[in-house]
Amino acid sequence: MTNNHSIKVERICCVGAGYVGTPTSAVIALKCPEIQVTVVDVNADRIAAWNSDKLPIKEPGLLDIVKACRGRNLHFSTNVDLHADEADIIFICVNTPTKNYGIGMGRAADLTTLESATRTLSACFTSSKVVVEKSTVPVRSAARVAELLNNQSPKNLEHTVLSNPEFLAEGTAINDLLHPDRILIGGDEDSAAGRRGLDMLTWVYKHWVPEDRIILTSVWSSELSKLAANAFLAQRISSINAVSAICEATGADVREVSAAISRDSRIGPHFLQASLGFGGSCFRKDILNLTYICESLNLSEVASYWNMVLRLNDHQMERFSRSIIRSMFNNLRGKRIAIFGFAFKKNTGDTRESPAIRVCSILLSEYAHLAVFDPQVSDEQIKNDLTETTSGDIVHSNLTICHSAMEAAVNSHAIVICTEWDEFKPMFLRATSQAKAIKVTN
Repeated sequence: MTNNHSIKVERICCVGAGYVGTPTSAVIALKCPEIQVTVVDVNADRIAAWNSDKLPIKEPGLLDIVKACRGRNLHFSTNVDLHADEADIIFICVNTPTKNYGIGMGRAADLTTLESATRTLSACFTSSKVVVEKSTVPVRSAARVAELLNNQSPKNLEHTVLSNPEFLAEGTAINDLLHPDRILIGGDEDSAAGRRGLDMLTWVYKHWVPEDRIILTSVWSSELSKLAANAFLAQRISSINAVSAICEATGADVREVSAAISRDSRIGPHFLQASLGFGGSCFRKDILNLTYICESLNLSEVASYWNMVLRLNDHQMERFSRSIIRSMFNNLRGKRIAIFGFAFKKNTGDTRESPAIRVCSILLSEYAHLAVFDPQVSDEQIKNDLTETTSGDIVHSNLTICHSAMEAAVNSHAIVICTEWDEFKPMFLRATSQAKAIKVTN
C-alpha cells in the first residue's frame, strides 16, 4: 500500500444532497477538520434548505453536526463543476429508483441520474480524480461509470472509480456513520491508480474508524454486498412475519418464539420483531433490483426466492388490515379509526414505501374515517401519499390529520399503531381512555 505520508486529501465533493450524501459528508467534515467538504446539488431549494436552520432531512444528531461544521469545512452549493473539479475525491450519492418504463420496468434500477451525474463530472474534470460510487447500483455499474469518465474527459485523463456503499438506517444514520460495523471499499488493488485511490479513501475513514473495520474487496463484490445486505435484512423481517401468521393460527405468542430463537447465537436478535412489514426507500427497491439481476442471469429459482420475500411483505400488510376489519364486525363504514404513525419507521419523517400507506388505503376503501397523527410527517405528505393510492374524494371526506395522539384518539372506535414511535408508549394508555372501543394491532 502507499505510504500514508504521500497521501494528500484536501477537498471532497459529494454529488447529491439527499439522505446518504449529506449525513456522510457532515460526519466526514466533523471527523476530518483539515478536509474541506462540499455537498453539491442542482436543486437550488434543497441547497438553500441545507444552508438554513430548517434542514430538509430530519435525522437525530444531524442538525448539531451541520451547525458545528457549516461555514468552517462543510459547505453546500449548486456549483457542481467548480467544486467537483477542485476536489481530490468525489462521492456520487444520487438516487437510483426502480425503473418505471421500458425493459425491466418495475424491477431494474433506473440509472438515468447516475449517468447524468457521471457525464457532468467527465466534462468538468481538468485533472485525474478518485470517484466513489456510493449510490446503490447493479453489479458492474462502476465499469460503466469508469468508461464514461475516461472516454469523455476532455484531456484523456484517467480516473479511478471505487465502490463504497452506505449501510445507513434512517433514524440512526449519524450513529451508524460515527460507529460503523464496517466500511466496505471496492477497488482494483492490482493497479497503481487503484491502490492509490483505495489508500486515499481509507486514509479519510481511518480518522475515526478502526482499521480492522475497513474491508477492501473487488468493485463487483462491493456492489453486490450492498444489495445482498439489504436483501438479507428484509428476508429476516418477512421470515418472522411469516412465523407470526402461524402463531396467530395456533395460539402461540410470536414474541416468545422470537425470544427463543434469538438466543441461538447463529441467529441473534436483530430484525426479529414481528411488524407490519418493511418499508423505506431501500429494501423493496434493492430486492426488485436483485431479482431482476437474477432473471437476467437465468437464475430463475434464485429470483423466485427473493421475490417471495416481497410477496410475504405485501401479504403481511394485507393480513394486518384484514384483522382490523374482522375485529370490527367486517364493517368500517362511518367508524373512526385513529392511526398512530405514518412514517415507515420511527425517528424519521420519510414515508417512502411506508406500510402505513397500504394499511390506510385498505381501511379507506372500506369507508372508515381515519384520524392520522405522526410527529414528523407533514399534513401535505400524508394527503399526497394517500391520494396516490386512493380516490381523492374518499381521502378528502374520510381523512382527518391530527396534531397529537390524543386528538386522533378522541371518539375513535379503534387505535392502530403503524409506526412505533417511542412517544406512543406512554401516550397509548392515556389515549385509550378517549376511544369508544379499542383494538390494537402492531
